[in-house]
Amino acid sequence: MAATSLTELMCAMGVAASCAAVALPGAAAALDDLRLAGATRYLSTGLNQARLRAVSRSVAVAVEVVRDARGYAISTYEDGNRNGVLAVDIRDGVDRRVSGPERLPDLFTGIDFGADPDIPGADGSVAPGNDPVRLGASNRVTFTPLGTATPGSLYVRGRRGGQRVVRIYGETGRTRILQFQARGRTWTPL
Repeated sequence: MAATSLTELMCAMGVAASCAAVALPGAAAALDDLRLAGATRYLSTGLNQARLRAVSRSVAVAVEVVRDARGYAISTYEDGNRNGVLAVDIRDGVDRRVSGPERLPDLFTGIDFGADPDIPGADGSVAPGNDPVRLGASNRVTFTPLGTATPGSLYVRGRRGGQRVVRIYGETGRTRILQFQARGRTWTPL
């Protein structure tokens, strides 16, 4: 009787191990997708907060994404002399940092700014290529007291190839998150 129970236990353990081997890759992919969704919502919320700060305080507020040796860092600055947020004023401390620097991988494991080189651009024109931060030459989106903004796109990639973008619309200063659908090679709003 004990031998039959041991055999049954070994069979049950084999079935459980097989089920786990099948389920783990799917669970890892789902976790990566959740982190990617969280990171893009976090970025969108931060941009919306910067817009709200600009409107409520009647001052320009900029979110800057800078690449350094560790990757990309995000900081928010407030205009200190009513001439917009400028690199020279940031350097001289006139435009003060109100938050950051933050890094997406520190907040969302395996998630960072990035774009697969062969995907089309989310705006229907230029592909992001090697530059996932598409905010113009300054890599800064500035929100005005009127609620308008520098238009642009922030491409974010997951460890398992998931791709999303946070788009900033200049006329309204609002953001929208889009997800890349590999099958149809299209961007769909979320």
